[in-house]
Amino acid sequence: MTQKWTPGSWRTKPIRQVPHYPDQAELARVEAKLGVCPPLVFAGEARRLMSQLGDVAEGRAFLLQGGDCAESFDEFHADNIRDTFRVLLQMSVAMTFAAACPVIKVGRMAGQFAKPRTTDIETVDGVELPSYRGDIINGLEFSAQSRIPDPKRMLRAYSQSASTLNLLRAFAQGGYANLHKVHQWNLEFVKNNPAAERYTDMANRIDEALRFMRACGVDADTRELSGTDFYTSHEALLLWYEQALTRVDSTSGRWYDTSGHMLWVGDRTRILGEAHIEFLSGIANPIGVKVGPTTNLDELIRILDRLNPKNEPGRITLICRMGADLLEEKLPPVIRRITREGAAVVWSSDPMHGNTIKTSTGFKTRPFERVLAEIRRFFRVHRAEGSYAGGIHFEMTGQNVTECTGGAEAITDDKLADRYRTFCDPRLNAGQSLELAFLIAESLKEERQALARKEAALA
Repeated sequence: MTQKWTPGSWRTKPIRQVPHYPDQAELARVEAKLGVCPPLVFAGEARRLMSQLGDVAEGRAFLLQGGDCAESFDEFHADNIRDTFRVLLQMSVAMTFAAACPVIKVGRMAGQFAKPRTTDIETVDGVELPSYRGDIINGLEFSAQSRIPDPKRMLRAYSQSASTLNLLRAFAQGGYANLHKVHQWNLEFVKNNPAAERYTDMANRIDEALRFMRACGVDADTRELSGTDFYTSHEALLLWYEQALTRVDSTSGRWYDTSGHMLWVGDRTRILGEAHIEFLSGIANPIGVKVGPTTNLDELIRILDRLNPKNEPGRITLICRMGADLLEEKLPPVIRRITREGAAVVWSSDPMHGNTIKTSTGFKTRPFERVLAEIRRFFRVHRAEGSYAGGIHFEMTGQNVTECTGGAEAITDDKLADRYRTFCDPRLNAGQSLELAFLIAESLKEERQALARKEAALA
């Protein structure tokens, strides 16, 4: 018989990519404390996101998901949260304006503290220590004490996530996201970027449209223009933390992980019969599933059956991370199999993780042209297969970093050291992100025009 799901049933399954806590008594105390903390997000918000993702699955909207590779305690600052939020706003407005398509905004924020690692051990100058797994688990400093997994870090991550969410809600609904302020979202350091020029031109046209609406007596101060929905997401990796924040919704009677609106499972933990799939199968949040070039399609179908047995639209987002060179070979068989099975999914592109390289100077980077190439090929393949390219999932920041080469700023390998600040993987900066938005907007516009022609032909 199948074991009945509970928030803790994952503990009976094999698990990987999690730390061993030396102090189990302290771990239990932290879990108990988190278990009585207020929820960070609410079930109704997660349901609303799932409904909107259902529109994406059916080709009526687009998913924009982005933010930090890994949030850190040291980089926590209101300005950093604001700058990332407003770049995402700029991107969503560019896409909405060009493609006349609603854009669902989901941040990799307020919970993205844990990272899977290729190896358990890191070696520096012959010294071996446990790998850094994110600030929620251990410290970045290469010392024996810093690398000991500390359960109390979960409490700090919860507190920082609560503060981040409070600020994001204020920005989203308190007037900052008002479309009348579209000119005020510019960042000083991208003002000379060609994408910023395009953005200014678009902002002027939006101003003209708003003035026209007002002149015609149309209310241009509606909630839709004065605020926006903004959701949070992270990888559900550290299951002690996720279980402690899982609650029963009094309205529906279903379990929700209240640490974030949307959770995803990565390539390294997407394993049927193991702990991470077990945990995610029982919560009602929207779920992302990373799909890489080595994904076994038979197992992927069984995973989708486990996570979404009722085939609810919006429940599953397939986040495809193939790499620019492999995408046109590896993605079509995935699309064909999912289509044949009739699975309702959102198709989203992660053009970052498959395009990471190491430079001769020792920095990990992602060449901007390879990121763009994967996105272009993602749209092209979906058009050829008759499916809908519905989303983008990428690592970015509103800070003026030099972590990904290329773009209009022409960041070279030699310039990476200027402002290389990531705690884990390289992120696009604001200028590069805005360039990306206009490319996606053009591709999305082409998709919607093709869909309109198809519908007209069938009419």
